[in-house]
Amino acid sequence: MILDRLLQILGQHWPLVLGTVVVAWLVRNRYHNGLHKYPGPLLASLTDWWRFYDVYRRRPERTHIELHRKYGPVVRLGPNVLSFSDPDSLKTIYGLNKGFIKSEFYVVQQSVVKGHTLPSLFSTTNNDFHMQFRRCVNSAFAMSALVQYEPFVDNTTRLFLKQTEKLYIDTPQACDFTQWLQFYAFDVIGEITYSKRHGFIERNEDVDGIVAYLTKLFLYVAPIGQIPMLDRLFLKNPLYLKLSEWGILDATFPVAKFARARMAERLPELQNGTEAKPTLLPTAEKPPKVKSPDLLSKFLAAREARPEFMTDTLVQTMAVSMAFAGSETTAISLSSVFYYLLKTPRALARLRKELDDAAREGRFSDYETGLVTWHESQTLPFLDACVKEAFRLHPAPGLPMERIVPEPGLEIAGRYVKGGTIVGCSAWVLHRDPNIFGEDVEEYRPERWVDEKSEEKVKSMNGAMLQFGMGSRTCIGKNISLLEIYKLVPSLLRRFEITFDDPNSEWEIVNAWFVKQKNFITRFRLRELVTPEKTE
Repeated sequence: MILDRLLQILGQHWPLVLGTVVVAWLVRNRYHNGLHKYPGPLLASLTDWWRFYDVYRRRPERTHIELHRKYGPVVRLGPNVLSFSDPDSLKTIYGLNKGFIKSEFYVVQQSVVKGHTLPSLFSTTNNDFHMQFRRCVNSAFAMSALVQYEPFVDNTTRLFLKQTEKLYIDTPQACDFTQWLQFYAFDVIGEITYSKRHGFIERNEDVDGIVAYLTKLFLYVAPIGQIPMLDRLFLKNPLYLKLSEWGILDATFPVAKFARARMAERLPELQNGTEAKPTLLPTAEKPPKVKSPDLLSKFLAAREARPEFMTDTLVQTMAVSMAFAGSETTAISLSSVFYYLLKTPRALARLRKELDDAAREGRFSDYETGLVTWHESQTLPFLDACVKEAFRLHPAPGLPMERIVPEPGLEIAGRYVKGGTIVGCSAWVLHRDPNIFGEDVEEYRPERWVDEKSEEKVKSMNGAMLQFGMGSRTCIGKNISLLEIYKLVPSLLRRFEITFDDPNSEWEIVNAWFVKQKNFITRFRLRELVTPEKTE
């Protein structure tokens, strides 16, 4: 009787009941974990749909910069989300052994292979798993290993210089520079990982649409990551994954197929003893007899050293990770360096002078192709300043790097935050802090890195740079990315005059977690290489 009566009342007054439930839910969100004391948009404190919509519009970094300028060093971006811009918060949130873990935002980015997700070094939320995984492969990414990978980078860079001349010198064709640089970065990663390229540069096209696929994937990841449970309805729907596991559907990410195809060329046993199937992507040459220690050989060595942990699946996960982040972020950074140099003739002229002076002094070893070695690039302080300033003004990650506060809570930059709260810092916000970088934070001014007389000031600027993350979860491929950037930028500038196709054009920015550029169209003119001055 009581239940019948209750159902009758609910049936008669369901709008009022529903409204009461919604109001109660919004009030709970508003006062969750005591976060109501932190400023921010009212809607952000009530529902995560506010930040979903903001990210969906593809320019959330502008929103975050404006909010911090309006409200100060702590801004509430969601019912359970705080964004910090105080540099003192970095060591707490991203420091070693602080107990913070990555949020579910990163789980959305995990690849799917045969119905199973692949937690990677980047996307896992398990710190113990990350620590063991990183210990297995860390030596492969150490700065000392760069010298082993430089021949791979040289092979692709020489081809890139040659193809740039062939395709864009004395031809009417303008260059989509961002795409061209991504082709370069993708082929470099292929060479470093598998000792071979995959034809992006040779063919000057997005082979099998892998680059376009990554672009679409990040457009999905960015907004869905604001409400991770939505991923369970879409790409990681349990029913969809189970059907994939049974072989009825194929939910394997194309980039994972790509990596597995590359591995199968090296490891025929991955084909389960059957005749090798056609690979997803054609390759520029026959399967290599590996002489230099590429990344895959090092991952396989780690499998031999620790078979109880480093399984074939984790070897594949590393290969997938290289394709995922290795091309996207490096291409973004390369585009940023060149774009801001072209927009800042003063800085470009100073960098050219530094390169030409070094060439006249005989400090380069290559006077035929213009190729610059890693060691030579490290003797060019203004080149270093130009790269750092591009990292500062246009860091690749465009959202706060989320972490979950451990229980029962911690003090962050003088503010006690309860356990379970999602916190993070945005490189776009931090890199524009006038207290750290000066009042001209919106200006591309590489001189701030080399002409600043205060060592303490330069140290504080370096300490606030977040383009590769920070702490134990710093991007493991950082050194490889730096190797590519510090070699290609001076090599291209020695060899070519680069100009905008339309000097009045501005590029378009799309923030889909990684902040990619569009409409960066350039022209190339061959430049005579400066040679050493003859001495009497």
